[in-house]
Amino acid sequence: MLSKTSGPLILAIDSATSGCSVCVSNNDGPLAKMVKEMSRGQAEVLIPMAEDVLKQAKVTPQDLDAIAVTNGPGAFTGLRIGLAGARGLALALGIPCVGITTLEVLAAATASAERKDKVILACVESKRADIYVQTFAPDLSPLSAPLALDGPALFEFCKDISALLLVGDAAGRAREMLNGCAADIVLSTADALPDPALIAQLAKDRIDGAQTPEPLYLRPPDAKLPKAQGRARA
Repeated sequence: MLSKTSGPLILAIDSATSGCSVCVSNNDGPLAKMVKEMSRGQAEVLIPMAEDVLKQAKVTPQDLDAIAVTNGPGAFTGLRIGLAGARGLALALGIPCVGITTLEVLAAATASAERKDKVILACVESKRADIYVQTFAPDLSPLSAPLALDGPALFEFCKDISALLLVGDAAGRAREMLNGCAADIVLSTADALPDPALIAQLAKDRIDGAQTPEPLYLRPPDAKLPKAQGRARA
């Protein structure tokens, strides 16, 4: 049996980007974690993955104190799948559901040494001309709102920043968009996809008073059906 001194037991979920990940965590850190890179099919694997990590952690759904989930920006279909699953579980268990943005999780994944004296630019792929971005200070406080910016707009947005640390699955594309920018640009060594253990860590202090998370859409999803090789993005 888990000790109550280990803090809240949280099931964290992410399917908003190009993967699907689940983690059970408390103040001692992740008890079990599963991560799969996948561009589609999250609806079929999300709940089985959650069941597997609960078994690995030797806990039951009734032991959970909260559900945490990324609420965007990201892939429209995956985002909706993750939110629906998280909100459904929280409702069934009568526990809070906490939403954390993908951009905040990516920024938090950077090492303190590599973000020293730099502005963090968290970048999430949109599969369109623009990318989803947000800037953070070295202490991880947000410097801007989440934005959807194409190449010229991103260049203009970053032109007065002296040093940038890029992180996320669109970091490479952002670097290309910023070619010729005066800033000293470094690509982070952190994972390009949101870490569910960090989602849980960020959520633990937001459980009290948590509101049902809503999707963060930076623009409307595609009006047409997604093509076979991709998904609509949000």
